[in-house]
Amino acid sequence: MSQPSPAERLAAFRAEMARQGLDGFLVPRADEHLGEYVPARADRLRWLTGFSGSAGLAVVLADRAAAFTDGRYVLQLAEQTDAALWERRHITDEPPTDWLAQTAKAGARIGYDPLHFSEEAVQRYAEKGLALVATENNPIDAVWADQPAAPMAPALPHPIEFAGLESAKKRELVAASLAAERQDAAVVTDPASIAWLLNIRGDDVPFTPFALGFLLVHADGGCELFMAPQKVPEETRAWIGNAVSVQDRAALPGALARLKGKRVRVDAGGSPAWFAQTLRAAGAEVVAGMDPCILPKARKNEVERQGSRNAHHRDAVAVSRFLRWMESAAGRETEMSAAAQLIAFREQVSMFRGESFPAISGSGPNGAIIHYRVSEETNRAIQPDELYLIDSGAQYSDGTTDITRTVWTGPGEPPAEIRARWTRVLKGHIALATLVFPRGVAGAHVDAFARSALWQVGLDYDHGTGHGVGSYLSVHEGPVSISRAAKPIPIEAGMILSNEPGFYLPGGYGIRLENLILAVEADFPQAAKPFLRFETLTWAPFDRRLIDTALLTRAEVDWINSYHAQVEAIVGPGLVGEDRAWLAAACASLG
Repeated sequence: MSQPSPAERLAAFRAEMARQGLDGFLVPRADEHLGEYVPARADRLRWLTGFSGSAGLAVVLADRAAAFTDGRYVLQLAEQTDAALWERRHITDEPPTDWLAQTAKAGARIGYDPLHFSEEAVQRYAEKGLALVATENNPIDAVWADQPAAPMAPALPHPIEFAGLESAKKRELVAASLAAERQDAAVVTDPASIAWLLNIRGDDVPFTPFALGFLLVHADGGCELFMAPQKVPEETRAWIGNAVSVQDRAALPGALARLKGKRVRVDAGGSPAWFAQTLRAAGAEVVAGMDPCILPKARKNEVERQGSRNAHHRDAVAVSRFLRWMESAAGRETEMSAAAQLIAFREQVSMFRGESFPAISGSGPNGAIIHYRVSEETNRAIQPDELYLIDSGAQYSDGTTDITRTVWTGPGEPPAEIRARWTRVLKGHIALATLVFPRGVAGAHVDAFARSALWQVGLDYDHGTGHGVGSYLSVHEGPVSISRAAKPIPIEAGMILSNEPGFYLPGGYGIRLENLILAVEADFPQAAKPFLRFETLTWAPFDRRLIDTALLTRAEVDWINSYHAQVEAIVGPGLVGEDRAWLAAACASLG
């Protein structure tokens, strides 16, 4: 059976929208867990628009439609959507709330699926005078004829040797936090929180070991897990214990109704609005508050910290082998074959469980697409004498990795302009890696350190500098990030963040240099208050051909030399023959 065209999909959607008495509808990228990665069944935005980025929203009216995304994906949005059907918008420069307020007719009935929007998101539309209509039936599900089935992969135990803390202890901590706030229960909709709290992992979404479900956590330490029972084998039931009941998703409304008269915490920004709406209708008191698992999950325990170090050490061997392989890739390899080769190297690493996100393998102008995802249609041959950007990561049983390197393909020398811009990105990377700061500082406070060298010559980049990273969980983890728009949540010891400044010349090239960093206590015996610093976790050489030492301070040169010496010490024993010789040359001192 032939697939409907983009125009036919949009027309069918509009017809269903009208049948439901709606003048418009909002279609987000997120599913009912409001996460970055979604199962095939929930990839509604892609089905409707063709856009496959991990952040976006479509607004459909009877006569106009717009697709929105952030700076990482604006070029991808333009490539993947039909301009005759969709207006393309930058979600920050022209928010969908503004576009809809200016475009929709007064009194228009704009529908939304309350399982796909948080209360905070709904409130932003209300502040623009838009009265959204919550629907029980999503119009896309009504017209998506071959919509895939829900994933049914089993939820499996995550051993204590990797988790570091028993689930019962974690539940005690969370229960105590609820009791301290005089709350009877909390709704947990983030699958990463469920995975952390119950020490389970799954395979329901790409790249992230989630078992999708919902959880009610009670102040007495008991939990109700709402997940298809066939997804929870006997081994897992025994692992999570008798204090955790397992019920089908269909039992969720009844469980919420039983909370009548109780004080229930719901994350207004991280949980679907449906939960708060259903609880209020049942007579519960809804208390807005952060998911109680978010912060303790982000503060990695000692076992998780060491697991991440170990995972990065093993991963570095694969990455270094790949970087050496890239030395002769120009003229004979493509973006897709290069990405496949990196996976092949990682598959030889112990405890490898898969990629942590689709590798961004961009050569020349494709490197300027910040979150470029190579496809058969866009696959480009890697040419001599250009920049090649590879942003990739892996999932291991003991940790999650994420690394970006931008290399020169040779054999010629890189132009002075490219070397200067690449070096300024490296200067920003070093500034953040070496930062020492007092406890209480948040991500927005340190973002400028990574941009300063670029700002000095009128350059910048249109994405955040860093994001949180989980422990064999999501490669993008909250609640802390490093960006100008970051929430004012302090960086704490144990948090793993990325350090990834960049520069992008549309149509020309892209530069990004990324390591993961672990926040740890700084040793200042005479300090009047506690300070933190960053420990680097990622070990792979930077391309020395692109370093303009004239732009570096002595301290920056010393940092690079010290970093490369540690790379050789950590990675070298895992390499043999020509690979090891290459690493020694790649890590040679700058003088």
